[in-house]
Amino acid sequence: MADESRNFRLEIITPDRVFYEGEASMVEFTSVEGEMGVYKHHIPLTTVLAPGAVTITQDGGKKKAAVHAGFVQILGDKVTFLAEVAEWPDEIDVPRAEAAKARAEERIRNRGADIDLARAELALKRALVRIDVKQ
Repeated sequence: MADESRNFRLEIITPDRVFYEGEASMVEFTSVEGEMGVYKHHIPLTTVLAPGAVTITQDGGKKKAAVHAGFVQILGDKVTFLAEVAEWPDEIDVPRAEAAKARAEERIRNRGADIDLARAELALKRALVRIDVKQ
């Protein structure tokens, strides 16, 4: 039986869908300031998401997803992700992610005046997150 006293409500919402809605005992993710882990009764906080894996810990185990950008609102008994993109491992197309990785690496390696380096680095990070979550 679930220990309700340690669980909080978790929602991950994208423009397309409610990606995840349920209970969790912990959620781990990457913000622009670094890795974060959140339990119930965390101090209230709003932060900016960075591309990374989100690990949802539940009584039945862990779920992992790729989340690429957005915001997280943390309240005492609820955490809400507003993400641009969120993907479960079975939704990730690895050959496409590998091709995106190769393109981004090529742009970074041979950058010219017409290449937006920050955009290429972000594309590389997103591809690496997808590949990592799929494995």
